[in-house]
Amino acid sequence: MSLSALRKLLLPFRRNIRNRLILIMVLLPVVPIAIVTAIAVENNRSSMEAEIVETNLTNMKWTADNLDERFAQLNNLIYSIQIYPELSDYMMNGTDDLSRRFAAQRSVMNMLTSVSYSSNRHLRGVQLYLKEAGRWFIVDSMRNDIETVHLPPEPFKELFDNGKDYVVRSSSNPERFQLVRSINRFENREKLGGIAIDVGWSVFHQSLELLASNDDERVMILNADGSVLYRPSGSRQADAELSAETVSAVRAYAEDGHGFLRTDEGYIFYGAIETAGLVAVKTVPETVITRSANRTMRTGLVVGLVSAVVSAIAASLLAWRMADPIVVLAKKMSRVGLMKETDRPPPNRIDEIGLLETRLYSMSVRIREHIKTEYGLKLEMKTAELKALQAQIHPHFLQNTLQLIGNMLFTKTPEECYGVIKSLSEMFRYVIREPNELVTVDQELGHLAHYLRIQEMRFAGRLSCRLETESPEALIGRLPKLTLQPLAENAFVHGFEAKPGPWLLHVSLRAENGRMAIAIRDSGAGMPEEKLKETRRRLEAALAGQPPGDRIGLTNVASRIHKHFGAEGELLIDSERNKGTVVILRLPLPEKG
Repeated sequence: MSLSALRKLLLPFRRNIRNRLILIMVLLPVVPIAIVTAIAVENNRSSMEAEIVETNLTNMKWTADNLDERFAQLNNLIYSIQIYPELSDYMMNGTDDLSRRFAAQRSVMNMLTSVSYSSNRHLRGVQLYLKEAGRWFIVDSMRNDIETVHLPPEPFKELFDNGKDYVVRSSSNPERFQLVRSINRFENREKLGGIAIDVGWSVFHQSLELLASNDDERVMILNADGSVLYRPSGSRQADAELSAETVSAVRAYAEDGHGFLRTDEGYIFYGAIETAGLVAVKTVPETVITRSANRTMRTGLVVGLVSAVVSAIAASLLAWRMADPIVVLAKKMSRVGLMKETDRPPPNRIDEIGLLETRLYSMSVRIREHIKTEYGLKLEMKTAELKALQAQIHPHFLQNTLQLIGNMLFTKTPEECYGVIKSLSEMFRYVIREPNELVTVDQELGHLAHYLRIQEMRFAGRLSCRLETESPEALIGRLPKLTLQPLAENAFVHGFEAKPGPWLLHVSLRAENGRMAIAIRDSGAGMPEEKLKETRRRLEAALAGQPPGDRIGLTNVASRIHKHFGAEGELLIDSERNKGTVVILRLPLPEKG
């Protein structure tokens, strides 16, 4: 909010004591309620955070231990296949005669089928790969087959390419995963093959459901490389991914067991599944913790609003009774006549308000006497200064104009001569017959136009004058009488006379932000830097209230502007050598209505 808008908002409370009293009485109950509500919201949020963190840490530890135990059981199942006697015989004697090899393959196949259908209800299939024999055994619900391969098939490719002994990988079916372990030679750890089991993720559903207690929460299992290996369906945020920074932090901290992190994505709880090298992760968004705090805040807002309404009604009634005498006194003060005896003696009240009214009446009487003796004299002196200005300017201008008219009688047409005479008469009519010291901009510009018309005839062929009104609404503005002509006359006396023609004088009027700006620009000789600084210093002194002395130009105009407008009036000057001078006058515009 800007400073001006804030001032407008506070203006009713600055001007009216009744409004201030109402505001104070409304704030007295509302502010404590707001503070108590804020404290309650923060306490509620803190307690909810502590409860959620403690509960999820306990659940995460139990879940991670349970998942670790399930993976240990699956590993034991792979070990049971690996130590099967017929498998060892087949691997050692796989190149013997055909009948013996066929019998060994059949025995291995029966063993895999038995494991696939009886070992675990979540087991979906078993695969066995023997590198030296080039055999790939496949047992699942769709097929029981033995294939001859020359390269490791897909489930076992990562073991041989990356030199791994154990891999947990996603299956082609999103509801399953594959647990793959290599078969190594005991003496030198050479990889002889591998065993892969397809397991349904349903084996972990019971454990993971304990973590996913809310639709806003996310549960997932991260692989060793930080990618999401599994995410239960049904969560509203199931498609959201953790940032790379969060995944890296979780993998680093999970090496120490279980815990939680607080990030921009919410609260991240993690637990290491050490047997499989995986990490169970649960994310709880900030909204889960702030939801209860928001309910407390809404309750506080309702209570605060009701309290504010009740307080406003009570404060209005009370303030009306308490502040009404003060308001009446203020209205009486606004009607006090300092120049005429229009105020009446106060009533016979004995309270504080009556004392103020009595003092006000006595003060107004003394001020009137002081005005008559002091300020009345100064006002007469200011009026004399204006009349002296008029008397000093017009005789000189009149002499030049009469000489111009005399020359025109021999060289110009009667119409042109009449135009100059009419402009001169209008100027004198404006000076003599206009009684008000403050006139409209339209009237002052009319007077200036007559002056410039005479100067254009006097300096025909050398002078060009232009009056431009950019904002017609500024024509109703008020300014001291005979303000613009002295400013324009300065251009002729100090600017044009020291520079050969052609000359240009441009007068523009515009409105800007509730103020009017009148600019008078000339193409004269301009001023040196030192003279410009001195002129500005005299203008600042005149605008600050210092008497202008015997000067009748800029400083006299500045002094009269200060007299009528104070700090709201501005008179600025700028000049550049051999390029000209500009004088800008800024005054406030009258408020509409």
